[in-house]
Amino acid sequence: MKLNSLVRPLILVAATTGATAFAQAAKPAAPAAPATAAQKVVIDRALLNAFKVLPTRFEDAKNPITAEKVELGRMLYFDTRLSKNQDVSCNSCHDLNKYGVDGKPTSPGHKKQLGGRNSPTVYNAGGHILQFWDGRAPNLEEQAKGPILNPVEMAMPNAERVVETVKSIPGYVTSFQKAFPGEADPVTYDNLAKAIGAFERQLVTPSPFDKYLAGDENALTEAQKAGLKKFLDQGCQTCHNGPAIGGSLQKLGLVVPFQTKDQGRFEVTKNEADRMIFRVPTLRNVTKTGPWFHDGSVKELPTAVKLMAQHQFGKQISDDDAKSIVVFLDALTGELPKSYIAKPKLPASGPKTPKPDPS
Repeated sequence: MKLNSLVRPLILVAATTGATAFAQAAKPAAPAAPATAAQKVVIDRALLNAFKVLPTRFEDAKNPITAEKVELGRMLYFDTRLSKNQDVSCNSCHDLNKYGVDGKPTSPGHKKQLGGRNSPTVYNAGGHILQFWDGRAPNLEEQAKGPILNPVEMAMPNAERVVETVKSIPGYVTSFQKAFPGEADPVTYDNLAKAIGAFERQLVTPSPFDKYLAGDENALTEAQKAGLKKFLDQGCQTCHNGPAIGGSLQKLGLVVPFQTKDQGRFEVTKNEADRMIFRVPTLRNVTKTGPWFHDGSVKELPTAVKLMAQHQFGKQISDDDAKSIVVFLDALTGELPKSYIAKPKLPASGPKTPKPDPS
């Protein structure tokens, strides 16, 4: 079955639900006074069923997580030798000490070329239904293969060159043997991607909101609860849901067209129904991962909130409401797993390891 045929029902459900939320949101309502310490905000916990407490890791039966795979994947994630000129690694664009982003609209790669889309965070990405802004990769393992061979990003000419490079590093050969025991030739491009995927599946950042979802009413401040109530009243959970609070596919400009040259998933499938379909970004750590949107064009998060209300629901919300929602969004900021993301010592190059190639 084609991936696109699986995805379209998800889009249809989201679009239908979004239209319902828009109809409800369009009803005039009296402006609510800002919450104070003396005012208790009441949240209908039934509405919280749209979310899920973040797991400790995102499992995939096709790629069981082991300590050996994670150790190998961590090294590969930080290794610039996986790029043609040996100056770009996964961490270059998805800096784990900066909540998995580089803070730039689009990221520089080989020969400082700029990519066409903003580099999204890798934290909690295991909770996404699909990977990349256009959903062209079904999982983290397939996603890991893309940037290495992309001529604008890491620019390796082919998978064979990558495998040749890794095999020239004695320490990696040993690590692959440990991570994939019993395989006659464990150093493969697929296994390289599996190791990186295993490492990324444990890049999770539980936040105060997870404690709140689990029943701790004191995990959020009253101001954060007020922002959450506005978030729910607007219907934002229509798209931003699940453990990653995002990660499905949705049309950008569901009600009011969004002007952009990038047509999203249509660029991959050339199917008219996929025009302007993008993967919904996770809202976890969103206050730390700007600039926002697929092109990194929005520098202020309240502006992003107002634009989403306009384009997805056809509604103009006030500056105060947008700021209140951002207060809630800050409760989605988790603590970085410092020991887990510490840069490891990389194995030394061998005599046959290729030299940097700036061409």
